[in-house]
Amino acid sequence: MKNQCGWIALAGSSPVRARLSGAQKADWLVIGAGITGLSAAHTLAEMHPQARVVVVDRQHAAQGASARNSGFVVAHEHPADNELLGHGGFADYETDTAIGQVASNEVRQRIVRHDIDCEFREDGYFFAVNDPDKLTHVEAKLATLRAVGAEAQFLQGEVLKHKLGSSHYQAAIWCGNGNALLQPAKYVKGLLDALPASVTLYENTDINSLERLDQGRVRANSADGSIEAKQVLVCLNAFVPRAGIDTSGTFAMELSASLTRPMTDAEFSAIGNVEPWGVLSTRPLGATVRLTPDRRVMIRNTAEYRARDLGPSELQQRQQHHLRGLQRRFPWFSAQDIQFTWTGHLSASRSGQPYFAKVEEGVFAVAGCNGSGVARGTLWGRLLAELASGASSPLLTSVMARAQPGWLPPKPLLDIGAMLRMRVEALRARTEI
Repeated sequence: MKNQCGWIALAGSSPVRARLSGAQKADWLVIGAGITGLSAAHTLAEMHPQARVVVVDRQHAAQGASARNSGFVVAHEHPADNELLGHGGFADYETDTAIGQVASNEVRQRIVRHDIDCEFREDGYFFAVNDPDKLTHVEAKLATLRAVGAEAQFLQGEVLKHKLGSSHYQAAIWCGNGNALLQPAKYVKGLLDALPASVTLYENTDINSLERLDQGRVRANSADGSIEAKQVLVCLNAFVPRAGIDTSGTFAMELSASLTRPMTDAEFSAIGNVEPWGVLSTRPLGATVRLTPDRRVMIRNTAEYRARDLGPSELQQRQQHHLRGLQRRFPWFSAQDIQFTWTGHLSASRSGQPYFAKVEEGVFAVAGCNGSGVARGTLWGRLLAELASGASSPLLTSVMARAQPGWLPPKPLLDIGAMLRMRVEALRARTEI
Protein backbone atom coordinates (compact mmCIF):
# COMPACT_ATOMS: atom_id res chain seq x y z
CA MET A 1 0.00 0.00 0.00
CA LYS A 2 1.06 3.61 -0.49
CA ASN A 3 2.85 5.31 2.39
CA GLN A 4 1.23 8.77 2.14
CA CYS A 5 1.06 11.24 5.00
CA GLY A 6 -2.35 12.88 5.16
CA TRP A 7 -1.03 16.03 6.76
CA ILE A 8 1.45 16.54 3.90
CA ALA A 9 -1.10 15.77 1.20
CA LEU A 10 -3.55 18.31 2.64
CA ALA A 11 -0.88 20.96 3.22
CA GLY A 12 0.28 21.09 -0.39
CA SER A 13 3.84 21.32 -1.68
CA SER A 14 6.41 24.08 -1.61
CA PRO A 15 8.55 24.78 -4.70
CA VAL A 16 11.29 22.21 -5.28
CA ARG A 17 14.79 23.39 -4.43
CA ALA A 18 17.98 22.31 -6.17
CA ARG A 19 20.26 19.49 -5.08
CA LEU A 20 23.71 20.43 -3.77
CA SER A 21 26.43 20.11 -6.40
CA GLY A 22 30.07 21.10 -6.47
CA ALA A 23 32.21 22.54 -3.68
CA GLN A 24 30.67 25.44 -1.78
CA LYS A 25 31.41 27.54 1.28
CA ALA A 26 29.15 28.96 3.97
CA ASP A 27 29.37 30.63 7.33
CA TRP A 28 26.72 28.33 8.79
CA LEU A 29 25.48 24.91 7.72
CA VAL A 30 22.26 23.42 9.11
CA ILE A 31 21.75 19.71 8.39
CA GLY A 32 18.04 18.88 8.42
CA ALA A 33 15.11 20.96 7.18
CA GLY A 34 12.50 19.93 9.72
CA ILE A 35 11.09 22.05 12.53
CA THR A 36 14.39 22.24 14.44
CA GLY A 37 16.59 22.92 11.43
CA LEU A 38 14.28 25.56 9.98
CA SER A 39 13.90 27.26 13.36
CA ALA A 40 17.69 27.29 13.67
CA ALA A 41 18.06 28.76 10.17
CA HIS A 42 15.58 31.54 10.94
CA THR A 43 17.44 32.35 14.16
CA LEU A 44 20.85 32.38 12.47
CA ALA A 45 19.56 34.71 9.77
CA GLU A 46 18.21 37.05 12.45
CA MET A 47 21.41 36.98 14.51
CA HIS A 48 23.86 37.13 11.59
CA PRO A 49 22.17 39.04 8.75
CA GLN A 50 25.39 39.32 6.72
CA ALA A 51 26.31 35.64 6.97
CA ARG A 52 25.64 32.92 4.40
CA VAL A 53 23.40 30.26 5.95
CA VAL A 54 22.92 26.98 4.08
CA VAL A 55 20.38 24.28 4.94
CA VAL A 56 20.43 20.78 3.45
CA ASP A 57 17.88 17.98 3.62
CA ARG A 58 18.11 14.45 2.29
CA GLN A 59 14.59 14.59 0.84
CA HIS A 60 11.99 17.23 -0.04
CA ALA A 61 12.22 19.74 2.79
CA ALA A 62 9.52 19.94 5.48
CA GLN A 63 8.17 16.48 4.60
CA GLY A 64 10.07 14.30 7.06
CA ALA A 65 9.20 13.41 10.64
CA SER A 66 8.35 17.03 11.47
CA ALA A 67 5.36 16.92 9.12
CA ARG A 68 4.28 13.42 10.12
CA ASN A 69 3.68 13.85 13.86
CA SER A 70 0.29 14.24 15.51
CA GLY A 71 0.41 18.02 15.89
CA PHE A 72 0.37 18.38 19.69
CA VAL A 73 2.04 21.54 20.99
CA VAL A 74 3.19 20.34 24.41
CA ALA A 75 3.70 22.70 27.30
CA HIS A 76 2.41 20.52 30.14
CA GLU A 77 3.21 16.80 30.11
CA HIS A 78 1.08 14.26 31.93
CA PRO A 79 2.90 14.03 35.30
CA ALA A 80 4.27 10.67 36.40
CA ASP A 81 3.57 9.46 39.94
CA ASN A 82 7.03 10.45 41.19
CA GLU A 83 6.58 13.95 39.70
CA LEU A 84 3.46 14.84 41.65
CA LEU A 85 3.39 17.86 43.93
CA GLY A 86 5.13 16.96 47.17
CA HIS A 87 7.22 14.16 45.64
CA GLY A 88 10.94 14.17 44.91
CA GLY A 89 10.53 14.47 41.16
CA PHE A 90 8.31 17.55 41.25
CA ALA A 91 11.21 20.02 41.06
CA ASP A 92 12.42 18.46 37.79
CA TYR A 93 8.85 18.37 36.47
CA GLU A 94 8.51 22.04 37.31
CA THR A 95 11.71 22.83 35.42
CA ASP A 96 10.68 20.76 32.41
CA THR A 97 7.29 22.45 32.36
CA ALA A 98 8.86 25.91 32.48
CA ILE A 99 10.92 24.92 29.42
CA GLY A 100 7.79 23.47 27.80
CA GLN A 101 5.86 26.69 28.31
CA VAL A 102 8.63 28.70 26.65
CA ALA A 103 8.69 26.17 23.80
CA SER A 104 4.93 26.42 23.34
CA ASN A 105 5.16 30.21 23.25
CA GLU A 106 7.98 29.93 20.70
CA VAL A 107 5.56 28.11 18.38
CA ARG A 108 2.96 30.85 18.81
CA GLN A 109 5.51 33.54 18.09
CA ARG A 110 6.72 31.81 14.92
CA ILE A 111 3.14 31.40 13.70
CA VAL A 112 2.39 35.09 14.23
CA ARG A 113 5.75 36.35 12.92
CA HIS A 114 5.55 34.36 9.69
CA ASP A 115 1.75 34.46 9.31
CA ILE A 116 1.49 30.66 9.19
CA ASP A 117 -1.98 29.23 8.58
CA CYS A 118 -1.69 25.86 10.32
CA GLU A 119 -5.07 25.37 12.05
CA PHE A 120 -3.56 26.41 15.38
CA ARG A 121 -5.96 25.93 18.30
CA GLU A 122 -5.25 26.95 21.87
CA ASP A 123 -8.04 24.84 23.36
CA GLY A 124 -5.75 22.40 25.19
CA TYR A 125 -6.20 18.65 24.88
CA PHE A 126 -7.12 15.58 26.92
CA PHE A 127 -5.24 12.87 28.78
CA ALA A 128 -8.04 10.32 28.32
CA VAL A 129 -8.54 6.60 29.02
CA ASN A 130 -11.02 3.85 28.35
CA ASP A 131 -10.03 2.04 31.54
CA PRO A 132 -10.40 4.44 34.51
CA ASP A 133 -7.75 2.46 36.41
CA LYS A 134 -5.20 3.86 33.97
CA LEU A 135 -5.86 7.41 35.18
CA THR A 136 -4.71 7.34 38.79
CA HIS A 137 -4.11 9.99 41.50
CA VAL A 138 -6.48 12.38 39.73
CA GLU A 139 -6.67 15.01 42.46
CA ALA A 140 -2.89 14.98 42.91
CA LYS A 141 -2.40 15.37 39.16
CA LEU A 142 -4.84 18.25 38.98
CA ALA A 143 -2.99 19.96 41.84
CA THR A 144 0.37 19.31 40.16
CA LEU A 145 -0.72 20.69 36.80
CA ARG A 146 -2.24 23.77 38.39
CA ALA A 147 0.90 24.32 40.47
CA VAL A 148 2.96 24.71 37.27
CA GLY A 149 0.52 27.08 35.61
CA ALA A 150 -1.76 24.75 33.67
CA GLU A 151 -5.51 24.81 33.58
CA ALA A 152 -6.75 21.32 34.45
CA GLN A 153 -10.18 19.74 34.78
CA PHE A 154 -11.34 16.17 35.43
CA LEU A 155 -14.15 14.82 33.24
CA GLN A 156 -15.91 11.47 33.07
CA GLY A 157 -19.07 9.75 31.90
CA GLU A 158 -21.64 11.73 29.94
CA VAL A 159 -19.78 15.01 30.39
CA LEU A 160 -16.72 13.56 28.67
CA LYS A 161 -18.85 11.91 25.97
CA HIS A 162 -20.43 15.29 25.26
CA LYS A 163 -16.96 16.79 24.75
CA LEU A 164 -15.53 14.04 22.52
CA GLY A 165 -18.60 12.61 20.81
CA SER A 166 -17.50 9.08 21.69
CA SER A 167 -18.44 6.78 24.56
CA HIS A 168 -15.09 4.98 24.31
CA TYR A 169 -13.37 7.26 26.81
CA GLN A 170 -14.48 6.90 30.42
CA ALA A 171 -12.23 9.40 32.22
CA ALA A 172 -9.94 12.26 31.27
CA ILE A 173 -7.99 15.25 32.45
CA TRP A 174 -8.35 18.23 30.13
CA CYS A 175 -5.20 20.35 30.23
CA GLY A 176 -4.91 23.87 28.82
CA ASN A 177 -3.07 27.18 29.17
CA GLY A 178 -0.15 26.25 26.96
CA ASN A 179 -1.13 22.95 25.39
CA ALA A 180 -2.39 23.39 21.83
CA LEU A 181 -3.00 21.62 18.52
CA LEU A 182 -2.00 22.37 14.94
CA GLN A 183 -1.63 20.82 11.51
CA PRO A 184 2.05 19.81 11.60
CA ALA A 185 2.75 19.75 7.86
CA LYS A 186 1.23 23.20 7.42
CA TYR A 187 3.32 24.50 10.32
CA VAL A 188 6.66 23.21 9.06
CA LYS A 189 5.77 24.22 5.49
CA GLY A 190 5.10 27.71 6.83
CA LEU A 191 8.56 27.81 8.42
CA LEU A 192 10.04 26.67 5.11
CA ASP A 193 8.17 29.17 2.94
CA ALA A 194 9.15 32.03 5.27
CA LEU A 195 12.90 31.42 5.08
CA PRO A 196 14.67 34.73 4.44
CA ALA A 197 16.62 35.33 1.25
CA SER A 198 19.94 35.02 3.08
CA VAL A 199 19.26 31.30 3.64
CA THR A 200 20.03 28.85 0.83
CA LEU A 201 18.28 25.46 0.92
CA TYR A 202 19.37 22.34 -0.94
CA GLU A 203 17.02 19.36 -1.09
CA ASN A 204 17.60 15.68 -1.86
CA THR A 205 21.10 16.11 -0.46
CA ASP A 206 22.27 13.37 1.87
CA ILE A 207 25.29 14.38 3.96
CA ASN A 208 27.35 11.21 4.38
CA SER A 209 30.30 12.53 6.39
CA LEU A 210 31.70 15.50 8.29
CA GLU A 211 35.38 16.16 7.70
CA ARG A 212 37.55 18.27 10.00
CA LEU A 213 39.69 20.86 8.15
CA ASP A 214 42.35 23.24 9.37
CA GLN A 215 41.53 26.70 10.79
CA GLY A 216 38.55 25.25 12.62
CA ARG A 217 36.36 24.65 9.57
CA VAL A 218 34.24 21.60 8.77
CA ARG A 219 33.44 20.08 5.38
CA ALA A 220 30.14 18.27 4.93
CA ASN A 221 30.25 15.81 2.04
CA SER A 222 27.40 14.51 -0.12
CA ALA A 223 27.37 12.33 -3.21
CA ASP A 224 27.41 15.29 -5.61
CA GLY A 225 29.12 18.05 -3.68
CA SER A 226 30.38 19.48 -0.42
CA ILE A 227 29.95 22.50 1.82
CA GLU A 228 32.78 23.96 3.85
CA ALA A 229 31.46 25.88 6.86
CA LYS A 230 32.69 27.52 10.02
CA GLN A 231 29.84 26.13 12.10
CA VAL A 232 27.59 23.10 11.58
CA LEU A 233 24.28 22.48 13.32
CA VAL A 234 23.03 18.88 13.11
CA CYS A 235 19.23 18.90 13.42
CA LEU A 236 18.41 15.34 12.39
CA ASN A 237 16.73 14.21 15.63
CA ALA A 238 16.20 10.45 15.20
CA PHE A 239 18.82 10.30 12.47
CA VAL A 240 21.84 12.03 14.05
CA PRO A 241 23.98 8.91 13.34
CA ARG A 242 23.81 9.89 9.65
CA ALA A 243 26.14 12.76 10.52
CA GLY A 244 28.52 10.43 12.35
CA ILE A 245 27.19 11.22 15.86
CA ASP A 246 26.83 7.85 17.57
CA THR A 247 27.00 8.95 21.21
CA SER A 248 23.74 10.88 21.58
CA GLY A 249 22.08 8.35 23.89
CA THR A 250 18.96 8.46 21.70
CA PHE A 251 17.29 5.89 19.48
CA ALA A 252 14.68 5.93 16.72
CA MET A 253 11.10 4.74 17.11
CA GLU A 254 8.85 4.08 14.12
CA LEU A 255 5.21 5.10 14.40
CA SER A 256 2.34 4.73 11.97
CA ALA A 257 -0.92 6.63 11.68
CA SER A 258 -4.05 6.92 9.58
CA LEU A 259 -6.36 9.79 8.69
CA THR A 260 -9.97 9.28 7.64
CA ARG A 261 -12.15 11.07 5.15
CA PRO A 262 -14.17 13.96 6.62
CA MET A 263 -17.28 12.95 8.53
CA THR A 264 -20.56 13.56 6.74
CA ASP A 265 -23.01 16.10 8.13
CA ALA A 266 -25.12 13.24 9.49
CA GLU A 267 -22.15 11.56 11.18
CA PHE A 268 -20.94 14.81 12.66
CA SER A 269 -24.41 15.65 13.92
CA ALA A 270 -24.65 12.19 15.50
CA ILE A 271 -21.60 12.85 17.66
CA GLY A 272 -22.97 16.20 18.76
CA ASN A 273 -21.20 18.65 16.43
CA VAL A 274 -18.30 18.70 18.90
CA GLU A 275 -15.35 21.05 18.75
CA PRO A 276 -12.04 19.69 17.34
CA TRP A 277 -10.03 17.86 19.99
CA GLY A 278 -6.90 15.87 20.72
CA VAL A 279 -6.41 12.90 23.06
CA LEU A 280 -3.20 11.54 24.46
CA SER A 281 -3.16 8.26 26.37
CA THR A 282 -1.70 7.97 29.85
CA ARG A 283 0.10 4.82 28.69
CA PRO A 284 3.22 5.12 26.47
CA LEU A 285 1.79 2.86 23.75
CA GLY A 286 -1.83 3.95 24.02
CA ALA A 287 -3.51 5.61 21.06
CA THR A 288 -3.08 9.25 20.10
CA VAL A 289 -6.29 10.46 18.46
CA ARG A 290 -7.49 13.74 16.97
CA LEU A 291 -10.72 15.09 15.57
CA THR A 292 -9.55 17.75 13.12
CA PRO A 293 -11.25 21.04 12.18
CA ASP A 294 -12.32 19.49 8.86
CA ARG A 295 -14.00 16.57 10.72
CA ARG A 296 -11.39 13.92 10.00
CA VAL A 297 -10.14 11.48 12.62
CA MET A 298 -6.44 10.77 12.96
CA ILE A 299 -5.26 7.78 14.96
CA ARG A 300 -1.75 6.70 15.88
CA ASN A 301 -1.79 3.48 17.90
CA THR A 302 1.48 1.79 16.97
CA ALA A 303 5.01 2.57 18.12
CA GLU A 304 7.85 0.19 17.38
CA TYR A 305 11.56 -0.11 17.93
CA ARG A 306 12.68 -1.11 14.45
CA ALA A 307 15.97 -1.18 12.56
CA ARG A 308 14.25 -0.84 9.15
CA ASP A 309 11.26 0.95 7.70
CA LEU A 310 7.86 -0.67 7.30
CA GLY A 311 7.20 -2.20 3.90
CA PRO A 312 3.85 -1.99 2.05
CA SER A 313 2.41 -5.24 3.45
CA GLU A 314 3.54 -4.33 6.97
CA LEU A 315 1.95 -0.90 6.65
CA GLN A 316 -1.27 -2.59 5.53
CA GLN A 317 -1.24 -4.61 8.76
CA ARG A 318 -0.74 -1.44 10.80
CA GLN A 319 -3.69 0.15 9.00
CA GLN A 320 -5.87 -2.72 10.17
CA HIS A 321 -4.72 -1.97 13.71
CA HIS A 322 -5.65 1.68 13.18
CA LEU A 323 -9.08 0.64 11.89
CA ARG A 324 -9.82 -1.43 14.99
CA GLY A 325 -8.92 1.57 17.13
CA LEU A 326 -11.12 3.85 15.04
CA GLN A 327 -14.08 1.50 15.29
CA ARG A 328 -13.82 1.39 19.07
CA ARG A 329 -14.39 5.14 19.06
CA PHE A 330 -16.58 5.65 15.97
CA PRO A 331 -18.07 2.27 14.94
CA TRP A 332 -19.32 3.31 11.50
CA PHE A 333 -15.83 3.77 10.00
CA SER A 334 -14.68 1.06 7.58
CA ALA A 335 -11.39 0.43 5.79
CA GLN A 336 -12.66 2.42 2.81
CA ASP A 337 -13.03 5.47 5.03
CA ILE A 338 -9.30 5.62 5.72
CA GLN A 339 -7.89 8.06 3.20
CA PHE A 340 -4.21 8.17 4.23
CA THR A 341 -1.83 5.88 6.13
CA TRP A 342 1.81 6.67 6.81
CA THR A 343 4.84 6.08 8.96
CA GLY A 344 7.17 8.48 10.72
CA HIS A 345 9.95 8.47 13.28
CA LEU A 346 10.59 10.08 16.61
CA SER A 347 13.78 10.22 18.61
CA ALA A 348 13.57 8.81 22.12
CA SER A 349 15.90 8.52 25.07
CA ARG A 350 15.95 6.38 28.17
CA SER A 351 15.41 9.33 30.53
CA GLY A 352 12.93 11.24 28.37
CA GLN A 353 15.43 14.10 28.16
CA PRO A 354 17.20 15.30 25.00
CA TYR A 355 20.75 15.27 23.76
CA PHE A 356 21.70 18.93 23.32
CA ALA A 357 25.40 19.56 22.98
CA LYS A 358 28.48 21.01 21.43
CA VAL A 359 29.77 17.81 19.88
CA GLU A 360 33.18 19.20 19.00
CA GLU A 361 34.61 22.52 17.89
CA GLY A 362 32.28 23.93 15.26
CA VAL A 363 29.72 21.09 15.46
CA PHE A 364 26.50 21.27 17.50
CA ALA A 365 23.61 18.81 17.64
CA VAL A 366 20.27 18.10 19.24
CA ALA A 367 18.14 14.93 19.34
CA GLY A 368 15.56 13.22 21.53
CA CYS A 369 12.20 14.94 21.11
CA ASN A 370 10.50 12.06 22.98
CA GLY A 371 7.18 12.76 21.26
CA SER A 372 7.09 16.53 21.87
CA GLY A 373 8.85 17.66 18.73
CA VAL A 374 6.60 20.53 17.61
CA ALA A 375 7.26 22.75 20.62
CA ARG A 376 10.62 21.37 21.71
CA GLY A 377 11.98 21.32 18.17
CA THR A 378 11.00 24.93 17.59
CA LEU A 379 12.71 26.06 20.79
CA TRP A 380 15.75 23.81 20.30
CA GLY A 381 16.41 25.29 16.88
CA ARG A 382 16.64 28.77 18.35
CA LEU A 383 18.70 27.71 21.36
CA LEU A 384 21.12 25.60 19.31
CA ALA A 385 21.75 28.59 17.05
CA GLU A 386 22.32 30.76 20.13
CA LEU A 387 24.71 28.20 21.66
CA ALA A 388 26.71 27.99 18.44
CA SER A 389 26.80 31.81 18.30
CA GLY A 390 28.32 32.02 21.78
CA ALA A 391 25.19 33.45 23.41
CA SER A 392 24.08 32.51 26.91
CA SER A 393 20.86 32.78 28.90
CA PRO A 394 19.24 31.19 31.97
CA LEU A 395 16.93 29.26 29.62
CA LEU A 396 19.83 27.83 27.62
CA THR A 397 21.60 26.88 30.85
CA SER A 398 18.45 25.15 32.10
CA VAL A 399 17.96 23.21 28.86
CA MET A 400 21.57 22.03 28.81
CA ALA A 401 21.42 21.01 32.48
CA ARG A 402 18.34 18.85 31.80
CA ALA A 403 19.84 17.38 28.59
CA GLN A 404 20.85 14.05 30.11
CA PRO A 405 19.41 11.36 27.82
CA GLY A 406 20.73 8.49 29.92
CA TRP A 407 22.96 5.52 29.23
CA LEU A 408 22.06 2.97 26.55
CA PRO A 409 23.50 -0.54 26.47
CA PRO A 410 25.40 -1.60 23.35
CA LYS A 411 23.74 -3.56 20.59
CA PRO A 412 22.43 -6.26 20.53
CA LEU A 413 21.50 -5.79 24.22
CA LEU A 414 19.77 -2.52 23.35
CA ASP A 415 17.73 -4.20 20.61
CA ILE A 416 16.66 -7.08 22.85
CA GLY A 417 15.85 -4.86 25.83
CA ALA A 418 13.92 -2.31 23.78
CA MET A 419 11.79 -4.91 22.04
CA LEU A 420 10.96 -6.66 25.33
CA ARG A 421 10.03 -3.34 26.91
CA MET A 422 7.78 -2.51 23.97
CA ARG A 423 5.95 -5.82 24.32
CA VAL A 424 5.32 -5.19 28.00
CA GLU A 425 4.07 -1.65 27.35
CA ALA A 426 1.81 -2.88 24.54
CA LEU A 427 0.18 -5.33 26.96
CA ARG A 428 -0.30 -2.62 29.56
CA ALA A 429 -1.89 -0.33 26.97
CA ARG A 430 -4.16 -2.89 25.30
CA THR A 431 -7.39 -1.26 26.58
CA GLU A 432 -6.20 2.12 25.25
CA ILE A 433 -5.42 1.11 21.66
